[in-house]
Amino acid sequence: MGKPTGFIEYLRELPVDRTPQERVRDWKEFHHHMEERRLRNQAARCMDCGVPFCHTGKLISGMASGCPVNNVIPEWNDLVYRGLWREALERLHMTNNFPEFTGRVCPAPCEGSCVLGINAPPVTIKTIENAIVDHGWDEGWVIPEPPKQRTGKKVAVIGSGPAGLAAAAQLNRAGHSVTVLERDDRPGGLLMYGIPNMKLDKREVVERRLKMMEREGIKFICNAHVGDNVEAQLLRKDFDALVLCTGATQPRDLPIDGRKLKGVHFAMEYLTESTKALLNGGPEHTPIHARDRDVIVIGGGDTGTDCVATAMRQGCKSLTQLEIMQQPPLDRADDNPWPEWPKVYKLDYGQEEAAAKFGADPRTYLTTVKRFGGDANGALQEIVTVQIEWRKNEKGQFVPAEVAGTERTHPAQLVLLAMGFLGPEQMLLKDLSVETDPRSNVKAEHGKFATSIPGVFAAGDCRRGQSLVVWAINEGRGAARECDRYLMGTTELP
Repeated sequence: MGKPTGFIEYLRELPVDRTPQERVRDWKEFHHHMEERRLRNQAARCMDCGVPFCHTGKLISGMASGCPVNNVIPEWNDLVYRGLWREALERLHMTNNFPEFTGRVCPAPCEGSCVLGINAPPVTIKTIENAIVDHGWDEGWVIPEPPKQRTGKKVAVIGSGPAGLAAAAQLNRAGHSVTVLERDDRPGGLLMYGIPNMKLDKREVVERRLKMMEREGIKFICNAHVGDNVEAQLLRKDFDALVLCTGATQPRDLPIDGRKLKGVHFAMEYLTESTKALLNGGPEHTPIHARDRDVIVIGGGDTGTDCVATAMRQGCKSLTQLEIMQQPPLDRADDNPWPEWPKVYKLDYGQEEAAAKFGADPRTYLTTVKRFGGDANGALQEIVTVQIEWRKNEKGQFVPAEVAGTERTHPAQLVLLAMGFLGPEQMLLKDLSVETDPRSNVKAEHGKFATSIPGVFAAGDCRRGQSLVVWAINEGRGAARECDRYLMGTTELP
């Protein structure tokens, strides 16, 4: 720790964002960079806390506490404070293959468990992480590092999201010949099409890393939908091992009256088509557009926020976001102590943009949809909502109950369902005859990642269920380690 009194001398500062009014006019990332002097001051706030919970990576009360990839945060904070940026980058890459992704999209559970955060604003860990890797790219320190020799073993990684990319990077580092199969037209999975460009730039950030991986020897094959136009059993014959990283892409539906009306879409379909149009040169040409429409987003998580921000850039007429849970408190509740993830109210970037245009946070809490209404042509015209309250049933479980007399009709021509995901799609799993758990995820013990089929491993959301990008990277690295051990009898992968 370079400055023992830094946490006393310096207040928490974050990079200035572009104003909502400016950034909704384009699809560029909305954060500005922070100057080096201020970054070093922020790194100086990292305490000599004795037990740094920030890199523990544990689940507490079902939520991440600390960094799931176990970044050695106090060490690279100290290096940044001293101006040793290249050494900080090396320390960061020891545990995280893609800090430019997590530094942009991770909700930073590390900050939620920062010891300083017990009684003061926590260290700006996410900002510093992002600054380290961006500085490394700018200085040309991030270079291809192909293995010095090959093992002769071939591994197919199915899925090119964060788990698949992490597994591929590590297996390639071990010397195996790695082929990544992606069902879409571009590699990147969730990073490419599930997160909009203003939060994670595709050409400047995602494609830059993918090209680097190709230069290291990893092969990407797109439009390869394993279980559909590619036979999984043939892959088992052609490769020495498989790693399943297909994600949890089966969305939760809302089977109520009017669900089949034109204008009701899953959030991921909407976000994917929007990004494809942007990358193909015509953001206005997406088949699902919000311009001049009354938009309702159902679901309050990160995907819902991304839908809000996308609709704002497409020029929606109005925007409402429905959340079935109650509004979080402004400060930690008594049953949400440190170092748990702080479940507190915040205005994310999408809601901030909607509030700037329409005058208020677009979220309506403790509300659900009863039915969709359409016109004579089968097009969505309105939705009917009702307020709910959470009551205990006969088993002592909290369940939603409608509040009488609270029905309300809203105009709507576009509804986006962002209510989470149920698990992986089953076609590939059935083709492989791989065993699944009661939640329909691939059955594979964390830490071992081996499925019921010898030589087939699973990592990320298809194994653990819908989760964070940083957990996916953790799992991809872990599955690569165990796959390497299976192939070689021993492993040196972390």
